[in-house]
Amino acid sequence: MGDSLTAGLGLPPGEAFPDRLQAALRAKGWDVEVLNAGVSGDTAADGLARYGWAVPADADALIVELGANDMLRGLKPEATRAALSAILDKARAAHLPTLIAGMRAAPNLGAEYDREFSAIYPALSKGYDVALYAFFLDGVAGDLKLNQPDGLHPNAEGIEVIVERIAPSVEEILNEVKK
Repeated sequence: MGDSLTAGLGLPPGEAFPDRLQAALRAKGWDVEVLNAGVSGDTAADGLARYGWAVPADADALIVELGANDMLRGLKPEATRAALSAILDKARAAHLPTLIAGMRAAPNLGAEYDREFSAIYPALSKGYDVALYAFFLDGVAGDLKLNQPDGLHPNAEGIEVIVERIAPSVEEILNEVKK
């Protein structure tokens, strides 16, 4: 469940994060289907509003990648945290092992905003006892070779970097499913 970073904005079919993650996991022997529940432009509140139809009742695990649009719009961090918390409440009620993928605030939003926003993901991970991947764009953000011309969305090569880095965290939640 995510925003344009999950949906694959600007990428050809089959190159979005969920597609490439599925391929990588299958190459490692996991029999998985990774559904793309990404909607470009979604805030955390938008994700919460569509949780009921975006996360199938028979899902075995959940990856939550939301918050980038909240940050880009300068929304109050407490609103982002509340929406993500409500998503995690729903996942907990459904007994879904969950990985929350963090986001960082852009430097132009100031140190106070950065502190408040950056604290959301580790606090939720700890409070809900869910896995945390600290920064979804780790190794990709700011690298022109790994991003589309807008400088915000990873290109296919950038998606591969994300998949390589996040895959061990995803495997941890898949191991929970096997229990």
